[in-house]
Amino acid sequence: MIPSPAVRKVFQGVASRQQMFRMFDRYAQRPNQWDGDAAPFYAGEWFEIGEEQCDYMLDVLPPLWIRGEMFAMREFATGSVTSVFLTLRFDGRTRHFHSYCDLSDKGSPERMRDAIIARETRPVKAMARQERLEHIWSTTHDGYRVYAGEKWPLHKRGKRVILLYGGRQGAFLKLLDDLSDAEIAAKLPVQLRHLPDDVAA
Repeated sequence: MIPSPAVRKVFQGVASRQQMFRMFDRYAQRPNQWDGDAAPFYAGEWFEIGEEQCDYMLDVLPPLWIRGEMFAMREFATGSVTSVFLTLRFDGRTRHFHSYCDLSDKGSPERMRDAIIARETRPVKAMARQERLEHIWSTTHDGYRVYAGEKWPLHKRGKRVILLYGGRQGAFLKLLDDLSDAEIAAKLPVQLRHLPDDVAA
């Protein structure tokens, strides 16, 4: 059910205010959401936002801390994980990012910053397969994404599922991780469908 413990980009492009708030909890539908440690769901996720959104979040509450180009939200998403907002400069242009960092790990905000810089300064615009899947999950309406329940085989329960349309066979559910390249392309916006694969992302 947990997508990855690693640092990961979960949205391609600059998220609008509405998209930003939607992505603050991409796991609202997860089963047993009040059981266990939710930190692995959030820690490591990041996406780009606009300057207006970054400024708004800075003004919502006094930040927990400000360190140069970063500030952390005082309200925690879960456990020791909170939003860390970053303002970074690439190729003479200032850009803004939201991330979830586990502050029990003192170096996580700096590693997050370094990972974003490494990802966004690559010379070729590309997307890894996992980034494509995360973008699909982030942009799919709640009514068309669920988690595998009791009707699924035991080893698949709790995994993320997307509703697809298959022509004559109609609508059907499929595990997000099992989408074919053609199904991924069909779920992505046109401008992202033909980006080259990035195996390093």
